[in-house]
Amino acid sequence: MLSLEKFEEATEIVNKVTLPTKLVYSEYFSETTGNKVYLKPENMQRTGAYKVRGAYYKISTLTEEEREKGLITASAGNHAQGVAYAAKVFGAKAVIVMPTTTPLIKVNRTKSYGAEVVLYGNVYDEACEYAYKLAAEHGYTFIHPFDDLDVATGQGTIAMEIIKELPTVDYILVPIGGGGLATGVATLAKLLNPKIKVIGVEPAGANCMQESLKNDKVTTLTGVNTIADGTAVQTPGYKLFPYIREYLDDIITVEDSELIVAFLDMVENHKMIVENSGLLTVAALKHLGVTGKKIVSILSGGNMDVITMSSIVQHGLIQRDRIFTVSVLLPDKPGELVKVADVIAKNQGNVIKLEHNQFVSTNRNAAVELKITLEAFGTEHKDQIVEALKVSGYKPKLIRPNL
Repeated sequence: MLSLEKFEEATEIVNKVTLPTKLVYSEYFSETTGNKVYLKPENMQRTGAYKVRGAYYKISTLTEEEREKGLITASAGNHAQGVAYAAKVFGAKAVIVMPTTTPLIKVNRTKSYGAEVVLYGNVYDEACEYAYKLAAEHGYTFIHPFDDLDVATGQGTIAMEIIKELPTVDYILVPIGGGGLATGVATLAKLLNPKIKVIGVEPAGANCMQESLKNDKVTTLTGVNTIADGTAVQTPGYKLFPYIREYLDDIITVEDSELIVAFLDMVENHKMIVENSGLLTVAALKHLGVTGKKIVSILSGGNMDVITMSSIVQHGLIQRDRIFTVSVLLPDKPGELVKVADVIAKNQGNVIKLEHNQFVSTNRNAAVELKITLEAFGTEHKDQIVEALKVSGYKPKLIRPNL
């Protein structure tokens, strides 16, 4: 059973290895939502995510014999690093099974703590099944990433910190993968103050907990499809489900496209790198439908590789109309390109790429195609540039940028 005494014990124990992640008030998200929004930046935590809390507390409850057997777990990355770090502190061997799709940065950081990494399967569930097999073969002690009440208790220490710092909090938004973090946070929040609303947030392409609540039983999805790799779980925790059912007030799902613009918002307004799973609670803010409330969004982690960051920034700029591509047809005559460039320059557009296709028509004198990729300040500015091209006699056609 999860109890207040266990949460208090866990808080004291995990404080030995966690870094302080004080709430950050967000003027930007407060203004855009009409609430007072605070961020709990667990992306700044040791190992780059909250998972070190549950892993360390769980391992602290094991006997010396259980630790000496060696520890094994399965994880898409953050729990892997938490277990690897905690095992190193306790002087225990750690074997981590990770999906083959795990970002390289998470694999390398897990290895950096001295753990042995085994890549297996395309999703967490396949990696977990293989980890159980290895545990049986070698006698390792299995540390489940979420379906374990001790792990959930460790994760719940986040709620203790939030409520101590902001006792009048109205809403806590928490990401859900398998449900360990949500279970710990929701249970402790309700034990301390039943009036606090705790809302879980899942990616629309991996909403296993939402489906389980709908069916009133743990439900396995046929597949998952989301850029939020840390929450790409097909089956939520069986041990956790009763707590989720009792203490979680609601679940919101968000699309991957919303995570992309949330990443851009976080970088530009808070200068913080937050991984896609950690951005779930930020993307969910506009779905709450409340105003005048004190809301805490838990940013669960910040372990993201540079290539993924680059891709998300590009897609985010495109979604926000900060980058767009327009196609125009013009005669193949000297000076025509200068005329188009002059229209764009007068409207403060910035050309970042040009493609000139002379073979769009058999009559080059009649028309050649010019594809122009531009930077703009946003949708209004983009529309202004397109309208200016129309007024100048061109027939601009918006097409998807190819960066």
